[in-house]
Amino acid sequence: MPTLATPAVPPGSMAALTQPEIHANGVVLRPWQASDRPAVVAAYADPAIQRWHCRSMTDDEAREWIAAWPGRWRGETGAGWAVLDDAGEVAGQISLRRVVLAEGLAEVSYWVLPGARGRRVAPRALSAVTSWSFETLRMHRVELCHSTANAASCRVAQHAGFAAEGTKRSEARHADGWHDMHLHARLAGDARAEVV
Repeated sequence: MPTLATPAVPPGSMAALTQPEIHANGVVLRPWQASDRPAVVAAYADPAIQRWHCRSMTDDEAREWIAAWPGRWRGETGAGWAVLDDAGEVAGQISLRRVVLAEGLAEVSYWVLPGARGRRVAPRALSAVTSWSFETLRMHRVELCHSTANAASCRVAQHAGFAAEGTKRSEARHADGWHDMHLHARLAGDARAEVV
């Protein structure tokens, strides 16, 4: 059986770059700034975000969370962006919460502040960061997991062209106990999803 040649992802392909601002699909993704702390605290005070991300944050924790992203970029283990609305205010976040360059694999996480929900901010940001991951980092696979009880996150994945691949039984602990998690993914060779 013939094997398929896959281009190697060069080591250091994140650390050698400056983390970019990404403008695509009508959203702007920019690296987190210290001045974003109030938006992060507000996000993790939102009951829906707390439910699915299983945490709250104090001002000091938000400062540390923001300050950790540049080190994760340099260490090539993750990358986080603030998702901005039309007025340039933080509307949400999108991150490569796990990056394995040698395997061409990244896992995505996202949330949207209550005032920005219903405008497809999350699927547009997800599509933008996924396209950037394929084109710039030459990732092979980008995946995401969400609780099977989180129907909104399932819709985000579907709108951004992430195929449902299955259910991971009792895979994540939430405040109300263990949750089954849906697994979605896009491959570099998949058709590009158009999100409006």
